Amino acid sequence: MSAGPAAEAGEGPGAAAARLTGRPVTGRRRLSATLTEVTLDGGQTVMVKRGDGSRAAPAEAAGLRWLADAGTVRVPVVHGHDRDWLVTDQVPVGRPGTRAAARFGRDLAALHAVGAPAFGAPPPDGPTDAYIGSAPMRNVPGSDWPHWYAEHRVLPYLRRAVDDGTVRRGEAEVIERACERLPELAGPAEPPARLHGDLWNGNVLWGADGQAWLIDPAAHGGHRETDLAMLHLFGCPHLDQVLDGYQDVAPLAEGWADRIGLHQLFPLLVHTVLFGRGYAGRAVTVARAALAR
Repeated sequence: MSAGPAAEAGEGPGAAAARLTGRPVTGRRRLSATLTEVTLDGGQTVMVKRGDGSRAAPAEAAGLRWLADAGTVRVPVVHGHDRDWLVTDQVPVGRPGTRAAARFGRDLAALHAVGAPAFGAPPPDGPTDAYIGSAPMRNVPGSDWPHWYAEHRVLPYLRRAVDDGTVRRGEAEVIERACERLPELAGPAEPPARLHGDLWNGNVLWGADGQAWLIDPAAHGGHRETDLAMLHLFGCPHLDQVLDGYQDVAPLAEGWADRIGLHQLFPLLVHTVLFGRGYAGRAVTVARAALAR
């Protein structure tokens, strides 16, 4: 099922899973405030996630299906969703390994190569007003990556951070100058890639099947270096092997490593908005480094 009737007030994850899958529930285990492991009649285990806002679950469902349609990376199957709930396969978790990492890199390169209609293009049936984590994210299409990235991925979060007092006016000016210079700093022009969009290590599950699985996308059309920069942001097991596998399939443009900071401005400012000033300094540092090039 794709969308069901509006959830009744006070409906829990078990009831949501039963309604959206059409199968009785035999067990449940709460993992967090928003995520519950639910066992369906017959023994299948699914993950039931409550969305943060009425567009979060539809956006995530559309993103998972868009990534799955590429036939490259592994993502959990969507069993049902509505405005409040998302039900997907459970991924049995294993340990990261070098072979899985290299294959993940190759698969990620293949995903990016499938492409997108435009920078900022949402998945089919995905909302324009989507989310990255719990932060709103607008998917507004554009044809020129530097200008689109500045206008729709960096500056909206910078303005909010300034309004919230987590980024000082002088610091904001440094980031704004980096945005102005993006056309000359962005490297060779590339076509829009099909991005996971929130590819930090926590959204890469190393499965018991020896494969890497991707969860919680903020999928959209973007620059492929953005996904790779996100993997660098908080570290990723066997990242060197991931990159080697990626470059075996789709070599990156010269100077890509020097552009990692530019691509991290977006997630760093999202984290500044969500979690406070601790991330503001990192955003200013990478902007200054870009301006020094």
